[in-house]
Amino acid sequence: MYEYLKGSITDVMPTHVVVEVGGIGYKLFTANPYRYALDAVVTIYVEQIVRENEISLYGFFDATEKMLFNKLLNVSGIGPKSGLAILANADHGSLIAAVESENVDYLVKFPGIGKKTAQQIVLDLKGKLEDIPGVKPDLFNEAMELPNDTQALNDALAALEALGYGKPDIKRVQKQLAKLPQTDTQSYLSEGLKLLVG
Repeated sequence: MYEYLKGSITDVMPTHVVVEVGGIGYKLFTANPYRYALDAVVTIYVEQIVRENEISLYGFFDATEKMLFNKLLNVSGIGPKSGLAILANADHGSLIAAVESENVDYLVKFPGIGKKTAQQIVLDLKGKLEDIPGVKPDLFNEAMELPNDTQALNDALAALEALGYGKPDIKRVQKQLAKLPQTDTQSYLSEGLKLLVG
């Protein structure tokens, strides 16, 4: 029903952003909410998912990310939350390469993806991702406002938990992230995802 929304970001949370369009705030679940800055005017591609007891909107940085999300949803065992967790890693090129090379070990590093689901991803998507246009190694490199260092790290850790990573994994990367020079939430989150998946 919806293709995209163009409006102002009024709230950024670990699991979602709120975009105000024409005086209405839309809650959009996104793979990486911290790539969006408060009060920024953005165009976010949208997918509406209707279930028995809820209607949810999922937001995407561009049409390519939305296309990848929809392809992932076609895989048996992948729901919207798992799809977002996979897309949170900025390196979509590596995801496509892993599918094409049947690299199950890479795919099981995503939260909620076991060996059986990883094999299903390969089975269902191998050879079907060539039509994904313009996949770039760093899709989410928008400039962000630098918040307080501790708050930025805490927000990134909350986002990792919201994506489904377990507390032991988060604690493991927290120590490594704390050693980095002061940065923003987006950078902490990207680095944390690299450490967890890499």
